[in-house]
Amino acid sequence: MEAKEAREQQAATAEILKVIASSPSDVQPVFEAIASSAKRLLGGYTAAVYRLVDDAIHLVALTPTSPEADAAIRAEFPVKLNRAAPPVALAANGEFVQIADSETADLQTRGLGRTRGWRSAMFTPLLNKGAAIGFIAVTRRDPGAFADHHVQLLQTFANQAVIAIENARLFNEKREALERQTATGDVLKIISRSSVDLGTVLETLVETVARLCRADQVYMFHLRHDLWHLIADYGLSIEAREFFKTNPFTPGRGSTSGRAAMELRADSIADVLQDPEYTLSEGQAIAGYRSTLGVPLLRENTLIGVFSIARTRVDPFASKEIELATSFADQAVIAIENARLFNETREALERQTATADILRAIASSPSDVQPVFQAIADRSKQLVNGLTTAVDSIVDDVVHLAAFTPTTPEADAGLKGFYPRPLSTYAFADAIRRGEVYRIVDTETEFAAQPDVLKLTRQRGWRSALWVPLMREGMAIGMIRVTRREPGTFSDHHVLMLQTFADQAVIAISNVNLFKQVQQRTRELSQSLDDLRSAQDRLVQTEKLASLGQLTAGIAHEIKNPLNFVNNFSALSVELTDELDDALKQTEMAEKLRQEVDELTQLLKSNLEKIVQHGKRADSIVKNMLMHSREGSGELRAADINGLVEESLNLAYHGARAEKSGFNITLQRQFDATAGEAELFPQEITRALLNLISNGFYAATKRKSENGEEGFEPTLSAATRNLGASVEIRIRDNGTGIPDDVKEKIFNPFFTTKPAGEGTGLGLSMTHDIIVKQHGGTITVDTKLGAFTEFVITLPRATGAQTQRSEN
Repeated sequence: MEAKEAREQQAATAEILKVIASSPSDVQPVFEAIASSAKRLLGGYTAAVYRLVDDAIHLVALTPTSPEADAAIRAEFPVKLNRAAPPVALAANGEFVQIADSETADLQTRGLGRTRGWRSAMFTPLLNKGAAIGFIAVTRRDPGAFADHHVQLLQTFANQAVIAIENARLFNEKREALERQTATGDVLKIISRSSVDLGTVLETLVETVARLCRADQVYMFHLRHDLWHLIADYGLSIEAREFFKTNPFTPGRGSTSGRAAMELRADSIADVLQDPEYTLSEGQAIAGYRSTLGVPLLRENTLIGVFSIARTRVDPFASKEIELATSFADQAVIAIENARLFNETREALERQTATADILRAIASSPSDVQPVFQAIADRSKQLVNGLTTAVDSIVDDVVHLAAFTPTTPEADAGLKGFYPRPLSTYAFADAIRRGEVYRIVDTETEFAAQPDVLKLTRQRGWRSALWVPLMREGMAIGMIRVTRREPGTFSDHHVLMLQTFADQAVIAISNVNLFKQVQQRTRELSQSLDDLRSAQDRLVQTEKLASLGQLTAGIAHEIKNPLNFVNNFSALSVELTDELDDALKQTEMAEKLRQEVDELTQLLKSNLEKIVQHGKRADSIVKNMLMHSREGSGELRAADINGLVEESLNLAYHGARAEKSGFNITLQRQFDATAGEAELFPQEITRALLNLISNGFYAATKRKSENGEEGFEPTLSAATRNLGASVEIRIRDNGTGIPDDVKEKIFNPFFTTKPAGEGTGLGLSMTHDIIVKQHGGTITVDTKLGAFTEFVITLPRATGAQTQRSEN
């Protein structure tokens, strides 16, 4: 019997050692094997293994009895050492305890025995280097003491349990150290490779911390503008992540992060629901965490952020986990610092690039400030990481929208509709007038009393804003506005950057103003030069006309005398031919000879009539030459345009009726009542208008006589129109029109389309000289063959017309 028990004990010991070897990192299988073997070899009713952790006793392995009894004993643990039953407490303190009969023991022990159904028990402590770390308990249904060899056997099992615990501890410490080294190496690799991508580094950090610290959630907050902002997280639901991103909170003892930040050391809360100071209840309700640990992120003893590690169960963090989280906090600081240095370098380069872009816009748009404003708006939004940007101009204390970055069509329309707006309606108008920067930390509180402004901010989607005035010579001439989606203040370096852009905007505005002034002055000088040249040209032309007129008058006078002789003697010769013909009729001569004489006299008469006809045309030409070269244009004075046109119409009409009986034409008048006066030579303008009107009469009556169109009525219309600095006169007839090949020549001297004897070709030439050369105006013609002809005259009100030529 003893040999059999010895073999069973050796077999059980070997089995436990085998379990220890197969589970170097997990003592649970060892505990369960020890409990099972102890119960079997000691003839026990139940067996259990307990651990002592932080002055609390934890049940770690138990042989079952009944579901109800098992549940009852499990519900009692963990239990604080000072509240445990006496034998349990003694065993946990490292003492061997044996109870021969529970019915004779203390009340608490007796109740424990009755609940589990045992009468005797033995408690053997687990001692590691003299310190109790737990105990093994074996019970029996019957009262009585345990045999010495059973006591020794249970002590053997206790030693094996201690060995298993120590092995597992060493193994786990080595494994954890290796995991930490591996994780640290991975993080450092990512930091070195992703210095420009802080998000990737922080995501790796929070995931690693969660894994090594057995956490369900990890939060990383960055302190910005006195508020905690979530910058990285792990294990959060979409709802929880959105809550913490959109609701930055203030540091304080109401949160684990706040406490760690205030004390500049790691701080933990075993259960936030049991902590009277914890106030972040809304976030806890959404995220569902219970045990939390906060670790500050310190850069040269300056707080820049906080790690917050959480478990959704009540499971306080151990000291080694706190130490591990602290080491990763240091790595997070390195990553943030690297990113900060990189971003500062990048921002400096971006500022230089943006400044260069704006200077290029200024250089390429010397006459238009709009491209500069738009470049400033675009670059400001990019460099300040803003939601929207706008540039306003201030004119006569009224704010106008000059440029902006778009969001949505509806929001953009709302922004445009907000302007123009008096500067006095801005709550910070005085600050802008003084040239001060103005910050809006939160629009919901700042604009609570201005519902129209608050509506616009909500429509545009921003909560904070920064205004930087554009100052020129101590006066505000505009503003740059940058907004952000979240509440808070803007950093000082962003303010300095916007002030630089504001200075560039002022330079652009000044450049444009100077450019416009130079352009205006250049236009004025150019106009003065053109006027001077025009006056000079007209003066030269007048002198040329005067000289040509004198020459023409002299030639015309010289031609007129012999021409009069030709005309007079031709007419007299016709009469003499008639008398010769009458005389020859009384003389008898052969019939054939008489026929020859008649033919000769008729031929002579016909030739003389042609000489008379062409002589009259030559006489008309000479008369027109004399008129064209006539010296003296009357007085240069202001004359009523409508009156001159009306007078010319009447003179032409009555002159035509006196010259040709039965002449009739419909006259139409469309005079602009505001046509007013113009400075001109009334006599010369009347001559020009008479020529145009007479030509119109001729064309309209010719169309009626030649075409015989039924219902056609010759019509001539005269119209005037006020053009401001000039006046327009239109003479239109519904006559035969002018062919295109003829239209180009009509203002040439001596060109005419009228039959021989009816036109000299000098009328339109003279009209052109009067309008264009003498008065500095214009004359154009619009015509359609067989339909109409319209002459359009434009005369300047202050003509600068040449003064009257002096009499020779």
